[in-house]
Amino acid sequence: MAVFENCTLKFPHQPPPRAAKPDFKKGQRPRPADKYSLWGSHDPAIFRDPVTENYYTYCTGAIARRSRDLIVWENVGKVVENPPPESVEWVGGNAIWAPDIIKAGDEYRLYCSNSTWGVRQSCIFLAAADNPEGPFVPRGIVLKTSDQLPVNAIDANPVVDQATGEQYMAYGSFWGGCHILKLDPATGLAAEEGIGKCIARRPSWTDCSIEGPYIVYNPDTEYYYLFVSYGSLASDYNIRVGRSRSVTGPYLDHNGRNLADLEDYRSEVGYMVACGYRFHGSPGVMGPGHNSVLRDFDGQWYLACHIREHDFYTPQISTMHIHKMFWTADGWPVINPQCYAGEQSQSLERRWLVGMYERIKLVPAVPQGVINSVPMILAEDGSFRCCSLKGKWEQLDDATIRIEFGNTEEICIVTPAWDWDRDEPTLCITGRDQFGTAVWGKKI
Repeated sequence: MAVFENCTLKFPHQPPPRAAKPDFKKGQRPRPADKYSLWGSHDPAIFRDPVTENYYTYCTGAIARRSRDLIVWENVGKVVENPPPESVEWVGGNAIWAPDIIKAGDEYRLYCSNSTWGVRQSCIFLAAADNPEGPFVPRGIVLKTSDQLPVNAIDANPVVDQATGEQYMAYGSFWGGCHILKLDPATGLAAEEGIGKCIARRPSWTDCSIEGPYIVYNPDTEYYYLFVSYGSLASDYNIRVGRSRSVTGPYLDHNGRNLADLEDYRSEVGYMVACGYRFHGSPGVMGPGHNSVLRDFDGQWYLACHIREHDFYTPQISTMHIHKMFWTADGWPVINPQCYAGEQSQSLERRWLVGMYERIKLVPAVPQGVINSVPMILAEDGSFRCCSLKGKWEQLDDATIRIEFGNTEEICIVTPAWDWDRDEPTLCITGRDQFGTAVWGKKI
């Protein structure tokens, strides 16, 4: 158990226990009627309603969930009954994937995908309601694609240009990558012909595996950030980021590489903020991806994604994770490796930071496996030790530390957190080195 002697830190309270996971081997499946279960939460789009001040997520299946605190979620149920007939006829099925929401005036607009597995015969349609819980009524088709086009009309994300007020929709999966298309603010439907502009893609040797684009604007850095998921959602999903001064791109990573650059033979393009990981004593998780981002009314940031427990050989059920997100001094996002439990940023005394940690360095790989933690020590004398690595550390301000070894410098934010694996409070670190590789840790 992590020890914090004479500590005046305010740690998050113990969260309520998570619902039991359905057992595939026994034929169990997650059900929307399971009131508080997050199992089966796939492709979560997070939203806070300015009217009710409730938080919502919208997931594949058109399933909405509601929360007051981002910790306890209650199932609202299915909020779109069926795609419009034109879409069903085009696709040959009525599945609803990956909805995402935007509030336009008094209207709530839900952009939904209608598709089947592994094909480009897809539709994105718009459904509207006068409240965030629906029912959302289909209004029309935003985009249709077929195998004759290089793109797939799924994974819609509506976004607003902060300078002009113009509306756009990021979308796309595999094949020709992720694109952005201009919308008509009056109707919410497409305002231009064609498929729009490509903003992120991957080379064919990776099976073109990229999807789930999500764009968010940070007024503090004045950048738009494009989050995308690399890899297969069943195994090596990981979340990459690029940024741009323009909502339509180009989106560049920490090394100035364009996320649409196909010359990527070592899977280096895109700053990786999350991938499969395992702390000691836990089953680990794999495939964090198809994320969304929330900037709350108080200026705090959160990242929502779906994950699976670590098991490459047995089908696993998606569940939702929400992580507190922070920003580095040079304007890149980093996330708390532990799920959000109500933690607050606080001033930390140096003596509380001293001790043993588990550490994970999020090094990009092909394919992206599950990275195991290793032991790390921040010693009282300012020395740093991690297996065969030796270096030094220092506290820079109330909640930031610097770790140095060899030619590497890591700047990390330290935050109180709840250790979901050990079921106890702890301190977590999250940051990145000067080469753009993220690093996580938790005190034990």
